[in-house]
Amino acid sequence: MKRFLLTVLGLIVIALVALYFTIGVPGLVKLGGRVLNTARSANNPAGTITVETREAVAATAPANAATTPADTAGDWPSYNRNVQSQRFSALDQITAQNVGQLKQLCVYDTGEHDAFETGPLEVNGALIGTTAFDIFSIDPSTCKQNWRTHDDEETQAFLQVNRGAAYLDGRLFRGTLDGRVLAYDFKTGKLLWATAIADASKNESVNAAPIAANGVVYAGVVLGDFKGVRGRVDALDAATGKILWETYLVPKQAGDPERGPQGSMPADAAATWNNPPNVPISGGGSWTSFTLDPDTNTLYVPVGNPSPDFVPGLRRGKNLFTDSVVALDAKTGNYIRHYQISDSDWHDWDVSNTPALVTTRDGKHILSFAPKDGYLYAVDATTNALVYRSPVTRIENPDVQFSTDKVTHFCPGSVGGGEWNGVAYDPRTNLVLTGEDEWCSSVKLQSDKQVEDAADGSNWMGNVSINPLNALGTQDPHADWAGWLYATDADSGQWKWRAKTNYPILSGVTPTAGGVVFFGDMGGNFYALDAGSGKKLWSAKIAGAIGGGVITYTANGSQKVAVAAGLINPLWPTEQDSAKIVVFGLDK
Repeated sequence: MKRFLLTVLGLIVIALVALYFTIGVPGLVKLGGRVLNTARSANNPAGTITVETREAVAATAPANAATTPADTAGDWPSYNRNVQSQRFSALDQITAQNVGQLKQLCVYDTGEHDAFETGPLEVNGALIGTTAFDIFSIDPSTCKQNWRTHDDEETQAFLQVNRGAAYLDGRLFRGTLDGRVLAYDFKTGKLLWATAIADASKNESVNAAPIAANGVVYAGVVLGDFKGVRGRVDALDAATGKILWETYLVPKQAGDPERGPQGSMPADAAATWNNPPNVPISGGGSWTSFTLDPDTNTLYVPVGNPSPDFVPGLRRGKNLFTDSVVALDAKTGNYIRHYQISDSDWHDWDVSNTPALVTTRDGKHILSFAPKDGYLYAVDATTNALVYRSPVTRIENPDVQFSTDKVTHFCPGSVGGGEWNGVAYDPRTNLVLTGEDEWCSSVKLQSDKQVEDAADGSNWMGNVSINPLNALGTQDPHADWAGWLYATDADSGQWKWRAKTNYPILSGVTPTAGGVVFFGDMGGNFYALDAGSGKKLWSAKIAGAIGGGVITYTANGSQKVAVAAGLINPLWPTEQDSAKIVVFGLDK
C-alpha cells in the first residue's frame, strides 16, 4: 500500500510539473480554481430577490438624457452605450406591460471557460464581443457568427479577462493581456494595427474596454496591485495606432518608459507618497472604461488603489492620484482636476467603475459613480464639490486599521462593493441605478519587512496568505454574500427603492424608455424590474454567472436584449459554465 501511495503521489507531482511547464502558474491557479469552485457551487440555491419601495417614482419626458444621433438610436455603440456612460436606452418596444413575454431567441457559445466580463456592442447590424484572446462579430438576431479573430499572446497574466471593445468609423479596438491595443476591420475582423502601451513582463495589462471618439482611442493600463506597476492612460490615433499622448496616473519615476508625448501632472503629487527607498510608488491602474464630455473635451478616468494594498504605513500620505476620478484634457492628456474618495486607502477600495456624466432633473451637472467602498458619489462636474455620498451596500469597519497580530473583518470586502460595471442613469425617473456586491473580507498583515522584501513585479497586497485564492484577503463563506440594486434620486442622494438578491450583482445595469431595468447576478439570474417602483416583472435562469454587459438594441425592426454570461474566476464560487452571449426578444 505504501508503495502504491508513493507511486500515485509521484504521478501527481509529475503531472503538476508537466502542467506547470504547459500552462504556467496562472494556468494552474485557474485550473485549481475551476475544480474547487465546481465543488463549492454544487449546492448553490435558486435565485431570490426582495424589493423594498420607499417611494415609487413617476416617469417624465427624458429631457436631460444625452442626445443620440437618429441613425444610432437603436444601437449600443460604446461600452456604456454613449461616451457620457449613462447606459440609458430610449428604446420602448419592450415595456413594463409586455416584458413578461420575453423569450430566449438565440445563444452564441464561445466555447471558452474564462472570466467572461465583456461589455458587448451592437452597431451597424452586428453584435461584437470579446474573450481574453478573441474578438468576434455575430448576427444580433440569430447569433450566427460573422467572423472571429484570435490573438496569439505570449503572456502569463494572472487575470485572464477582457472587458470589451470600442467602435469608431468602421474599426474596432480592444486591449490585450500582454499590454497592446489592437485595431480590427469592423466587417472582416482583419487586424489593422497593434500598439504596445504596457509591459507584460511587469504584469501590466490592458483589459478594460477602450472608448473612441473624434479619431482617438483611449485605453488604460492595469494591475497596480503588483509591485512597481504604475497605472497610466494613453490616447492613440484611431487610424494608425500612433500614441498621441501618455499620462501616468501616479508619479512617474526615473527610468519609466515614455511611449509618447507626456501629459502634464502636478509636480507635487510625489510628495503625497513618502515611501521608504525600497518601496516603489505602485498602483493607480485603470480597471474599466472612461467617460468623455463632448462639450468640453474632458476625459474622466477612474483610477485604482495604491499598493501595497493593505499597508498604508509604507506609503504615508494621500497617494495621489489613486482612488480618484481624474479629469484630463482629452487632446493633450494634461491634468485638469481630480476627486479622491480616500486620503489613504488600505481596503483595496479603488474607483473601479466608470463615472456617468449626468444632468439631473434639477439641472445639476454631476459625475455619478459607485466604487468599491460601498457608496454612491455625486460630484459637481464644474466645481468638483461633493454633492452627496450615499451608502448602497453593507459597510462595516471602514475605519479600523489592519494589523499584524489580529484578523480584521471589513465590508465591502476587497472583491465587494461596486465592481467594473458602473452606474446607470434613467432620465425619465431621475434615478441613478447601482449594482452592488455585498461580500466581506478578512485580512491579517504581513510584517513590513516581508512586504518590502517582495519581488518586483509580484502580487503586492501585504496580507498573510498561503492559499493563492486568498491573495486579496479571505472572503466570507459565499453563503453569506448578496447583491443590491439601489435606485437613488440623482438630486437628493436618497434611495427610492432597492432590491436585494442572494447573489452579488456585478453585471451591467440597463434602464430603458419602456420603463424596465435589466440586470443579472452571479447566480445566472437575469431580471427585469419596474423602473419606477422596483417591482419584479420577469426573470430567467441562464447557465453561468452574469458579470458582463447587459445591452439592448434594435435588430430586424424589433428590440432585443443581450447579456454576457458564464463568468468563471477562481475568486468566485459560481456555476462553472462556458462563456456565452444570450439574446432575448418578444415573439413577433
